[in-house]
Amino acid sequence: MENRKLKIGIVVGEVSGDTLGAKLIRSFREQGIEAEFEGIGGPQMMAEGFKSYYPMDILSVMGIVEVLKDLKKLFAVRDGLVERWSQKPVDIFIGIDAPDFNLRLSKSLKQKQLKIKTVQYVSPSVWAWRQGRVHGIKQSIDLVLCLFPFEKAFYERYQVSAAFVGHPLASQLPLDNPLIVAKQQLGLDPARQHIALLPGSRRGEVERLGPLVLDAAQIIYQKYPEIEFLLPAINEARKVQIEEQLKNYPAEFKAQVKVLENTGTDSKIGRMVMNASDIVALASGTATLEAMLLHRPMVTFYKLNWLTYIIAKLLVKIPYYSLPNIIAGKKVIAELIQTDATAQKLATEIENLMNREVAQTQVMQHIAMHKRLLAGNSENPVEAILKVLSY
Repeated sequence: MENRKLKIGIVVGEVSGDTLGAKLIRSFREQGIEAEFEGIGGPQMMAEGFKSYYPMDILSVMGIVEVLKDLKKLFAVRDGLVERWSQKPVDIFIGIDAPDFNLRLSKSLKQKQLKIKTVQYVSPSVWAWRQGRVHGIKQSIDLVLCLFPFEKAFYERYQVSAAFVGHPLASQLPLDNPLIVAKQQLGLDPARQHIALLPGSRRGEVERLGPLVLDAAQIIYQKYPEIEFLLPAINEARKVQIEEQLKNYPAEFKAQVKVLENTGTDSKIGRMVMNASDIVALASGTATLEAMLLHRPMVTFYKLNWLTYIIAKLLVKIPYYSLPNIIAGKKVIAELIQTDATAQKLATEIENLMNREVAQTQVMQHIAMHKRLLAGNSENPVEAILKVLSY
């Protein structure tokens, strides 16, 4: 390829993808690669000069049943991007996470025979469920960038081109991470005990899981009234939503709950809250990996639409839902899924982690896994992408 400015299409669907996308854009620049970036991105990517044609929130739909309601809108977005890139093609399309949308978009681009190379950054969980998807990935994706070494090994079994690029957070977050410093950064009293409550960053998750974490916190509060609860809000809309839910609780309990809103474009409030907490109770998802790399004791939970859950249960091929347990290959943290996700069970698991010995055992396992993710021979994502382009 001649040395002209590359045109790179990127699509992300949530905050963690926005963080990865922004880092990737910076990496291209740091390596002296002239490139223009466009597609769907969030505030962090836009701060790096990314041109976003649709708001990132448009793709933030979770669950099988929930997606059906937004299908028309999602198809319109996909078709809009295909149309744009048919007329003014990008050199390469990089789908970051959001696999249901991005894999379909890659397939559409291939069907149009546009000569656009396709990369999926963050492997969909094909090793966990709906393993048949690997055949579709083989046809529509030129390269999968994997965050974990076991993913690359899975793809190699199916002759799918894959590179293990490591998880950026593993090298970004320090192995030595004192709790007292994190508390001071948030202006919290280091002598007090803090419990982080993270029902998720999407509107639907907060609606479904907000009452669960608040009910569990109220049970804990009745036994330990001195504990302070921290709830991060990714934006003003989530803050209003959480505060609305808090209106249903007694004033003395509410006084012990702090809702901390995100400031700036880097969406770090969730991480700061987890880092400053003695115990973290969080919705299952990528945040469990973050809590693990921060070395904080945690319990995870999740509740889906019941129909989504039944379908998912039939398709899941692994015994665990959370990344720390999947990476460890054993149960390191408690998982409260669906009917197990009750306020009482969550409160019991949180109280269990108040036992110093139990918490310390979990923390040591987190540190061991952190070291394992750092030890892998990871490739540079930009170099892996440029290889696909023969740049």
